Amino acid sequence: MTNEVAVSMKLFLENQNKINETIDEINKVIKISNFKIEDIGFGIKVLKIIFLMPDQGGIDKIEEKIASLPNISQVQVEEVSRM
Repeated sequence: MTNEVAVSMKLFLENQNKINETIDEINKVIKISNFKIEDIGFGIKVLKIIFLMPDQGGIDKIEEKIASLPNISQVQVEEVSRM
């Protein structure tokens, strides 16, 4: 039996108007379970995503892949919790 973990990430975007395209690109790397757009002030929004993955490590590799996508300026892993 493989345990899963829920990973929550905060993504800072270069272009606030391309959120839908960015979500589509992220879904090519990992299946997003849930997301929300959060206003952090002065018109700046961040994309918060949650996805499930096997509890076998590899979060660093996924973080690197997401960070290399177009329109992503910064990635922060906020929380990892077992399911």
